[in-house]
Amino acid sequence: MKPKVIVVMPAYNAARTLRMTYEQLPKEYLHSVILVDDGSTDDTIEIARRLNLEVFIHTRNFGYGANQKTCYAEALKAGADIVVMVHPDYQYDPTLLPEIIQPILDGKADLVLGSRLQKGSALKQGMPWWKFYANRFLTWVENVCFGLNHSEYHTGYRAFSRPLLEAVNFGMNSDGFIFDQEIVAQTVACRFRIDEIAVPVRYFKEASSISLFNSTIYGLKILWLLGKYMLHKTGIHRTRQFESLHLRYTTAANAAGASSRA
Repeated sequence: MKPKVIVVMPAYNAARTLRMTYEQLPKEYLHSVILVDDGSTDDTIEIARRLNLEVFIHTRNFGYGANQKTCYAEALKAGADIVVMVHPDYQYDPTLLPEIIQPILDGKADLVLGSRLQKGSALKQGMPWWKFYANRFLTWVENVCFGLNHSEYHTGYRAFSRPLLEAVNFGMNSDGFIFDQEIVAQTVACRFRIDEIAVPVRYFKEASSISLFNSTIYGLKILWLLGKYMLHKTGIHRTRQFESLHLRYTTAANAAGASSRA
């Protein structure tokens, strides 16, 4: 039986790039596309409806992480086996959808990251130098903490298996940009597998990008997150954010069964 692949698009003022992003998605691999609008003030919603996307609307701008929470919750409700996040700003290549889902289809991964740094030069593709070197440094720290060896964790092009999204407690994560790294840390903590593919990246006026100041705050939040993760990993301070929901439900069920038998 063919797996149900659903693309989710976390959108905010994506009217200028939404159509060309959607039109380049390989439709033969897709079941449907869900767009969650996070309080856009342009024509994003109207264009999404003209394209016959499934549209969910936030009444105001709740944040990038909050948008993803709605994306994944609605995709799971729709019965997705694989969920692919594609930014509607056309920064990442939509035509690579078959490549990013293949490691999941092959049973080799539960999360696949589209890495801008695995091949070629992201600097030549337009990535600001300060973002490039910050990305390199933070990825190195994350590899040390996670015990992995990936080229990038800070990409917005990602594919998730259903079991992963059902197990990790993404509802506890931030409503801001740090959500991206929280769900990676949860993936590692719950012992799911991560793979990556090389993707080119485009930097232009309409593409989403955070400022140097906000990037600095983002980097500091990542270091704080990694500190919490290491405390959890070593058992010094356990937190529900990094625990598998399946484990919690099983533990609760076992406790209830023991109580009933008593």
